[in-house]
Amino acid sequence: MEEALEAAEVVADSELEGAVVWLFRILGALMVLAGLGLWLTGTMSLLWVPAGLIVVGLVLAVAPQVLLLLAELQ
Repeated sequence: MEEALEAAEVVADSELEGAVVWLFRILGALMVLAGLGLWLTGTMSLLWVPAGLIVVGLVLAVAPQVLLLLAELQ
């Protein structure tokens, strides 16, 4: 966790935090959409793949902003 906070501090110091956060949000949204597409068109035997994509996409959409906030507080 400490390494992730150090990386977030580097991004915050480089004034690119907005671009990095939006990049992760777009990537997260694409993963959620891919998971929903697989869930709607896939078979029931592989239901864990779309669920994993949706969860990882949601984490990517939320985690960068939380990490940058934690880095600014320290």
